[in-house]
Amino acid sequence: MKTVFPIHKFRELPTPFYYYDTKVLRDTLACVNREVARYDNFSVHYAVKANANPKVLTIIRESGLGADCVSGGEIRAAIKAGFPAGKIVFAGVGKADWEIDLGLDYDIFCFNVESVPELEVINELAAAKGKVANVAFRINPNVGAHTHANITTGLAENKFGISMHDMDKVIDVALELKHVKFIGLHFHIGSQILDMGDFIALCNRVNELQDKLEARHILVEHINVGGGLGIDYDHPNRQPIPDFADYFRTYDEHLKLRPHQTLHFELGRAITGQCGSLISKVLYVKQGTNKQFAILDAGMTDLIRPALYQAHHKMENLTSQDPVVETYDVVGPICESSDVFGKAVDLNKVKRGDLIALRSAGAYGEIMASGYNCRELPKGYISEELV
Repeated sequence: MKTVFPIHKFRELPTPFYYYDTKVLRDTLACVNREVARYDNFSVHYAVKANANPKVLTIIRESGLGADCVSGGEIRAAIKAGFPAGKIVFAGVGKADWEIDLGLDYDIFCFNVESVPELEVINELAAAKGKVANVAFRINPNVGAHTHANITTGLAENKFGISMHDMDKVIDVALELKHVKFIGLHFHIGSQILDMGDFIALCNRVNELQDKLEARHILVEHINVGGGLGIDYDHPNRQPIPDFADYFRTYDEHLKLRPHQTLHFELGRAITGQCGSLISKVLYVKQGTNKQFAILDAGMTDLIRPALYQAHHKMENLTSQDPVVETYDVVGPICESSDVFGKAVDLNKVKRGDLIALRSAGAYGEIMASGYNCRELPKGYISEELV
């Protein structure tokens, strides 16, 4: 399966913009559902923070997945896209009162709680509404992940979650509160993880914690292991769909799930990453002293990952008919030295007006765009719109 770019339609649109190949997205969702169906007690929630484009969200909701939200705005986006409130989980280290109230008003499935003060606030706000809120505790398992430091979340030094040493104390507090119901444990060790050994390490830690709770006769109904599965940024055409079979099988084989338990996943990048591309136009080709630059009309305001994470995105010249391949530093127009998409990038010879696709940009692309330099936000189009 290869993303098809309707270049004749692209020429009619103002650049830069995001393009989502919905065949890739739907095939990815079908694969997720097919693999999950092998296990009776697995449930997948889409991590809305990866991509909240309303048209993309609607397709994901139609596939039957739940939603994982980290803000009140994401809860509203999920509800607007038609996700059932009973399949929405709300995570985040700093939930504002109005966001908690919103979740309570919609009777969402679960709040993933990250501290005792947060737990007490949820109890207080739920009491004011005469409700009982389902809560799961996000436990920081102190498990490292082989990924970028900025997207590692499971170490003791990270801001996320409750330490393992405090787990018993927090559960004891919850059991005394009348307007929260402790239903599960939540974990998330990071993002863009390709080494299944990291997930095995998480399974081992969860097994250890479960044994500890059972020794206290505490039964946990739901285990949420977050997401984190990465994608192939180097070869989006060769591997447009991640290896979900290996991912889910890893948990099935290594996590000692009890018969009464449901295992929840929160996948984001793995679902939307490969279906999206940022389409940009070449403004200028500039000859430097020792290199040449392809200057695009897209910049770090449209796709911040290369500047923020030193992330790599495969680039393609969609419109060049020139068989000659030349090497460029591909940069944007923003007044920042970090506004660089890639250095020493080989492309079919570039000229002014060529359309460049930055691939694998369906996750943490459009959603992280900003108006820095007073620039307009890029629009997003799905393939059905451009037939």
